[in-house]
Amino acid sequence: MWNQFFLLEEYTGSDYQYVGKLHSDQDRGDGSLKYILSGDGAGDLFIINENTGDIQATKRLDREEKPVYILRAQAINRRTGRPVEPESEFIIKIHDINDNEPIFTKDVYTATVPEMSDVGIIKTALLNMDRENREQYQVVIQAKDMGGQMGGLSGTTTVNITLTDVNDNPPRFPQSTYQFKTPESSPPGTPIGRIKASDADVGENAAIEYSITDGEGLDMFDVITDQETQEGIITVKKFLDFEKKKVYTLKVEASNPHVEPRFLYLGPFKDSATVRIVVEDVDEPPVFSKLAYVLQIREDAQINTTIGSVTAQDPDAARNPVKYSVDRHTDMDRIFNIDSGNGSIFTSKLLDRETLLWHNITVIATEINNPKQSSRVPLYIKVLDVNDNAPEFAEFYETFVCEKAKADQLIQTLHAVDKDDPYSGHQFSFSLAPEAVSGSNFTIQDNKDNTAGILTRKNGYNRHEMSTYLLPVVISDNDYPVQSSTGTVTVRVCACDHHGNMQSCHAEALIHPTGLSTGALVAILLCIVILLVTVVLFAALRRQRKKEPLIISKEDIRDNIVSYNDEGGGEEDTQAFDIGTLRNPEAIEDNKLRRDIVPEALFLPRRTPTARDNTDVRDFINQRLKENDTDPTAPPYDSLATYAYEGTGSVADSLSSLESATTDGDQDYDYLSDWGPRFKKLADMYGGVDSDKDS
Repeated sequence: MWNQFFLLEEYTGSDYQYVGKLHSDQDRGDGSLKYILSGDGAGDLFIINENTGDIQATKRLDREEKPVYILRAQAINRRTGRPVEPESEFIIKIHDINDNEPIFTKDVYTATVPEMSDVGIIKTALLNMDRENREQYQVVIQAKDMGGQMGGLSGTTTVNITLTDVNDNPPRFPQSTYQFKTPESSPPGTPIGRIKASDADVGENAAIEYSITDGEGLDMFDVITDQETQEGIITVKKFLDFEKKKVYTLKVEASNPHVEPRFLYLGPFKDSATVRIVVEDVDEPPVFSKLAYVLQIREDAQINTTIGSVTAQDPDAARNPVKYSVDRHTDMDRIFNIDSGNGSIFTSKLLDRETLLWHNITVIATEINNPKQSSRVPLYIKVLDVNDNAPEFAEFYETFVCEKAKADQLIQTLHAVDKDDPYSGHQFSFSLAPEAVSGSNFTIQDNKDNTAGILTRKNGYNRHEMSTYLLPVVISDNDYPVQSSTGTVTVRVCACDHHGNMQSCHAEALIHPTGLSTGALVAILLCIVILLVTVVLFAALRRQRKKEPLIISKEDIRDNIVSYNDEGGGEEDTQAFDIGTLRNPEAIEDNKLRRDIVPEALFLPRRTPTARDNTDVRDFINQRLKENDTDPTAPPYDSLATYAYEGTGSVADSLSSLESATTDGDQDYDYLSDWGPRFKKLADMYGGVDSDKDS
């Protein structure tokens, strides 16, 4: 088979590796033919001797990289370059040698094997391998080719084996007895305590369910499982009562929900513990005998009528006394009251069912020894009906009758209402008042269905003779005691067309009940005009009135002006007149100290010596005062005179320099600093003089 050659891989010789020889039948050995090679690796991996056709491999070949090479060969005339034969294709196959050791696909393998497993591909060397004792194992595996014969290659890998968990361990409580405490006021759902059983397994094999299987508090408590912590939470299921039972004993069981039957021989996969719960006493508010009370009373009941009673007692062992009261926020009108000692409910005002049918109030029970402990209960009081209201017309009836009406003609249907609500329903009866029966032109027909009709009693009516009829109708009920009332129906006589439709009546208000006549409108407009004219005249008269002068006589003005041209002598000029006469004796406050400074010592107020009596000024003032008091034409105001007079009582005495007998240099002004903030400016001015001089 010239078109197929074979070559060994991984040639290690120094020369080129001989592959084979191509030869053409046209080759006579004279060198006239030339061999050409093309295809996979031609000229690189494989070369051909163009004269002899020998093929050689120039490099080491690897079968694992490329096992087959396809090439094409052709013989051509060296001189003309024309092929002497068609191109032929041949292949070179690479023979395999054992030059690769076995290689694992992974460097490290990880495998899991359930604990207590039987024989597998990787066999366990120990029986009943327990994950709880050892969880991780590491195994090295070797692979050899050539069936393990001499000269074969080998490879190794590591297998990490993890024992997975199976449920082969039951839950166990670390202790056999637990004890918890809870107050009796704990509402249902309140957690009391937690218990936990341990399980050596993991995952869902370690899941635990808790339940109460036995005990005195089987219906009073419950246990739920915390899925995160696998703890059992004991909770209150019903309201507790210390006075009824103080201690409860429960049997709580912990079990695995996922059990493997093949391990049942190890024993039951559950455990139990005893839980003791102590109920603690709490001072509780009073408890009413009912959750709500419903009472009834007739609406004609007198004041202080007892309706019923409520009962409450202290549930504690002390049995403290209880007092009752009404929550006035629910009985603002104080219609009801309660006996604080026995809880009797009685009325304090008269009732009216038609005003209010139900009264919803709240009663409070409070412990006398501990007022903070109180409870409330709703009290519903229904007012029973008494026939104390007379029936009356459902509306005001005002109808008409045509002048040409026939006898026994229905002109109006009457309806009645009653505020009362009798048990058997309303049954009204209608009739004419006794005084109107004999001479009435109309009759009342009772329809026996709480309605009645007004019928004409004669043929024809004349509106010029009688334009309006007032028909008294008596309405009575059928209850006890019988109540009745009289209602008046106004019937007007009107002109009607042949269809019975009203055309005109004497009473225009029947057609236009809310309109005003033309005469009334004219009268209203006339009154408005007269009122406007009166206002205009009054304003004009006020403008023409002359204003009287404030001061009539010029002499009065001269008498009130006193002119002095000489200059006063200051504070020491006290000889001109007695200024003390003008001082109000009641306004003088002796020994009144200043409030803006805190003097170091209390000084007696300096009194100004009384000025010499000067009768000229005093007589002048008294004379003018008397004249103005007795003069009826004098203006109604007083003259105001201002006198620059310094009052007495100042702790600082006078600040004037007129009385100073010494110079500024001989004075010590340090005391000004002690007189307070009002004299701070003076203290800064005079107190700093010495310092300036010293400097």
